[in-house]
Amino acid sequence: MLLVVVLIVLAILFGIGGLVLTGLKWLLIIALVLLIAGVISGVLGRGRTKV
Repeated sequence: MLLVVVLIVLAILFGIGGLVLTGLKWLLIIALVLLIAGVISGVLGRGRTKV
């Protein structure tokens, strides 16, 4: 019975860890896309004000 409880707790911990890592991966991807969009927007905006 103790082994079953330990296995369930480990499964829950690994599941939560996997969700956290997946969430961090998506957060990093979204941040990178926003950074690229911001750089492009800044470059295009700066080019317009020179004229």
